[in-house]
Amino acid sequence: MTPPVAPKAGSTAPADRAPRAVFSCADAGGGSSESAAAAPSAAQKPVVMTKRSDFLRASRGLRHAAPGFHFQARKRDESEPASGMRVGYTCSKKVGNAVARNRAKRRLREAARLVLPTHGRPGWDYVLVGKAGATAERDFVALQADLVAALKRVHRL
Repeated sequence: MTPPVAPKAGSTAPADRAPRAVFSCADAGGGSSESAAAAPSAAQKPVVMTKRSDFLRASRGLRHAAPGFHFQARKRDESEPASGMRVGYTCSKKVGNAVARNRAKRRLREAARLVLPTHGRPGWDYVLVGKAGATAERDFVALQADLVAALKRVHRL
């Protein structure tokens, strides 16, 4: 057996344990340094909409029915602040109980977090509406592909 190593000055680790490796969430995804470099900056990160009036305005904009969710989008007017893109998430009680609705919204949030920085446009509002029996059960890669297709269709118009 090897003798214990003395801890470094200021370290709280016991002398008989090896230092622990630092593990971050970026490493969990199959981990390459490229994924950490591709993380969106604060300027590209969408702002979450919370006001009902913003959701209602977006519902009168462009719409797309994707297999995993309903998608609504609108370009903001010049009179509104167009500092970046905004996104909102909602699920009706048709999706299920609170647990099912929250699960569906978590999946929509993660898909938007991964897709919007590269495919979204500043000055636009996006609303993702969960679908009963589809949002929570759909394959996550397919859910992301649905969002990319919806964004391409909306911005092509």
